[in-house]
Amino acid sequence: MDLRLGPGSQRTTLSHRRGEKGGALWSRAGTPGAPSRLRVEMNDLISGGSIVNAEAVWDHVTMADRELAFKAGDVIKVLDASNKDWWWGQIDEEEGWFPASFVRYLSVLSFSLSKVEPHPPQPQTKQVFYLNPIATPRFQNTTSKLWVNQEDGGGEPSEGTSEVQNGHLDPTNDCLCLGSPLQNRDQMRANVINEIMSTERHYIKHLKDICEGYLRQCRKRVDMFNDDQLKVIFGNIEDIYRFQMGFVRDLEKQYNTDDPHLSEIGPCFLEHQDGFWIYSEYCNNHLDACMELSKLMRDGRYQHFFEACRLLQQMIDIAIDGFLLTPVQKICKYPLQLAELLKYTALEHSDYRYVAAALAVMRNVTQQINERKRRLENIDKIAQWQASVLDWEGDDILDRSSELIYTGELSWIYQPYGRSQQRVFFLFDHQLVLCKKDLIRRDILYYKGRIDMDRYDVRDATDGRDDDFNVSVKNAFKLCNKDSEEIHIFLAKKPEEKNRWLRAFHEERKMVQEDEKIGFEISEYQKRQAAMTVRKVTKQKGVNRCTPPSYPPPQDPLSAGQYEVSEDMAQGEVFEFSQSKRGQAPFWQNFSRLAPFRK
Repeated sequence: MDLRLGPGSQRTTLSHRRGEKGGALWSRAGTPGAPSRLRVEMNDLISGGSIVNAEAVWDHVTMADRELAFKAGDVIKVLDASNKDWWWGQIDEEEGWFPASFVRYLSVLSFSLSKVEPHPPQPQTKQVFYLNPIATPRFQNTTSKLWVNQEDGGGEPSEGTSEVQNGHLDPTNDCLCLGSPLQNRDQMRANVINEIMSTERHYIKHLKDICEGYLRQCRKRVDMFNDDQLKVIFGNIEDIYRFQMGFVRDLEKQYNTDDPHLSEIGPCFLEHQDGFWIYSEYCNNHLDACMELSKLMRDGRYQHFFEACRLLQQMIDIAIDGFLLTPVQKICKYPLQLAELLKYTALEHSDYRYVAAALAVMRNVTQQINERKRRLENIDKIAQWQASVLDWEGDDILDRSSELIYTGELSWIYQPYGRSQQRVFFLFDHQLVLCKKDLIRRDILYYKGRIDMDRYDVRDATDGRDDDFNVSVKNAFKLCNKDSEEIHIFLAKKPEEKNRWLRAFHEERKMVQEDEKIGFEISEYQKRQAAMTVRKVTKQKGVNRCTPPSYPPPQDPLSAGQYEVSEDMAQGEVFEFSQSKRGQAPFWQNFSRLAPFRK
């Protein structure tokens, strides 16, 4: 059998002949989503028992259970390629959907070959052909020539049949690798630029389909959707659509059609860097959108409605939750695209420093979005913790805070009393919560108040006599009210513990500033969901208060120990923690093991 890769006009062609005991398939670099004819051939091979593999060129980060996550360079076994945009594949034992655009080229095709007669018997092997996605440019005429005679595998290659240009044969695994790193760097950069522009145009089309095909139709059906439901399902997708249209418009201005490698798109990312933060709200809301859609889809009316919207807009055959996942995938894809672009941008290129800066910016954006997503996933734990605290007063923690930054025991002195009190402190963003342990059940906490961190400054206190309280202190720091003379002083057990608290207060202010910059907040829907979770847990427990969860300790968790300071200690004495003889694990480690307390 001959696998012939010869010169072509605009694309490489393959002349192949199917025998009784083998098969061959040719694939070229393609746009996101394989051509329909190629997909038909792939499915024919798959149904015929052949193995078709694809190589990932970008990481696929996903939060959906039915999707297949992978990293760039992974080899994916394609099990179904009937859809233009989404394929079903397998890595090891995991199966799931993955976007065809993330395997920009069909890079690995393999199929089983039986023994070839009349040559001596040979072990059955799998012949794998690697088509390097980078070394075979999409927009370049391919003129390499390759002949592989599979019917004469044991003989000497005939003249002209072993010529391989831009490739080499890997004898260790019977693989033929087409393409080498010798391609011109400008051509490589042009390929990446073209790919970025192509994916941006496809992405704009997806956003338009969501806004006009789904959201607009949903607003017309007031009998099926209310405003709150639409806000949960679609989030700020319209804001993202408007932002992306402006972003792509500027990209098109910088795109050099004749010489793509000369395009300077780095400045576009820098000019629009603040706009990418709107993805944070969408990503944070995405899980709630999936939950709301899942509820609606239990009713057949909604299934038929969304399917009718898809058909009316002439959208591809993907469920609505697949379309709504697109912005989440897109924001994760930008750092990967920019990293690839930087790889093929010469140092002397005018766009190099802009691309490098853009890569740093987009990595920071995705990192912060992931961090805020993690915080929202923990709000149920915060709500459950609050429910476990007795005698709670005032607003809920989630009304202002979303993250437990640090916790520990400190001795607290407050004007005008000037007497020390031992309390357990929980530092959240915006507030410091004070609790007291039960005298008998040390795992039980009573609410004793809170301090608004937005109104206070943190100041270090030197060891020695303090002028404000007229006492000698050690390992102390202060919280001073910005609008009055109110002062709180806190004493730690060791200098290291004091420094951890000071770092935690600094981190709290930094977090608040970043949240204000991007407009991060917990939606009312998310608060209600957290409250419902608490009520559900409480009902399942069958007690008046839910059992405290096993709350994970924040950074620099305190070492186990009881810190006791007598409240009758004279003011002239030095306030300093001493290690208790009987050690005790931190309270959050014992939450799940202790029996619930009935008030």
